[in-house]
Amino acid sequence: MGWWLLDADTLARSRFVISPLAETFACLRLLHLAAPTHPGEREWLHTHLPAYRARLARDPMTGLLIRAGLGRDWIADFLTPTPRGGETFAEEVARVRAARPADARAHLTLSLAGPLPAALDRDDLPERAAALLEWVWEETVRPHWERRRRVLEADVLARTARMGLGGWAGVLDSLRPGTRWLGESRFQVNAAAYPPRDISGAELVLVPVTAQRQGWVSWEGRERYAVVYPCAGALAGQAERPVPASLGALLGPARASVLTLLDSPLSTTQLTALTGQTLGSVGRHLKVLRESALISRRRAGRSVLYSRTAAGEVLVEAARVSPD
Repeated sequence: MGWWLLDADTLARSRFVISPLAETFACLRLLHLAAPTHPGEREWLHTHLPAYRARLARDPMTGLLIRAGLGRDWIADFLTPTPRGGETFAEEVARVRAARPADARAHLTLSLAGPLPAALDRDDLPERAAALLEWVWEETVRPHWERRRRVLEADVLARTARMGLGGWAGVLDSLRPGTRWLGESRFQVNAAAYPPRDISGAELVLVPVTAQRQGWVSWEGRERYAVVYPCAGALAGQAERPVPASLGALLGPARASVLTLLDSPLSTTQLTALTGQTLGSVGRHLKVLRESALISRRRAGRSVLYSRTAAGEVLVEAARVSPD
């Protein structure tokens, strides 16, 4: 298994980062593998996969590059620069474009675990990769970025709350399949048989993405390391779900949005992040929904979680199956 050795100071300085480029690369990977993990991803692929495949049909060299870069066990490093936090997509993708061609070829050789195809022995690989990432961003991510960002922020809120209950060990154990805190300053980052790395003194960032694949790791020299992980599935599945018009007409669009999000228990702060409404507005909607017996609440550690009652389930399901 692959694990990192990190001291207490490195762990204490660790932080969550939202990265538009990581989200875009995760979507590129989902497009290329075309393997959805929940109905929301299936609908998203149905919308965007034809255009993606048409683009690669017009540019087979870039298709070959991406197939090589995704590899079987390792992603070509130049495709996934380590997020720094606070960067725009344009700033992040510029780092992909600035990769040295020789480094890009070396990274592809590693991801392929074999010789580089002669067709990829060229100097425009970083430019081609950056151009494709820009296309994925503009066509599939940017139109709904604010919504996706709120989903990612809700995941960070949930994991930050978990940290208050179980410390960093509880957070690291739950990031993605293959990650867990081993004790004795050891953090397992995947189940592969890679040599351990001592990252003590470096910056460690944890980066959620909505696509429900396994994620990846990246680093810059010995200064910065990242673990990219799929955000909580219950949140990701809500990313593009519209509120049924009939339910919105009955309860009001904002209140109906809160009710439809409660397919799984969520806290007020998570609902605030997901809906983009203010904390006070969400609180008022929750109060009305509780008084109407459409939702209930329970305490989980320091958090209060809300979920739909049987009456709430009937109302939401009826709205979803009825024509608007």
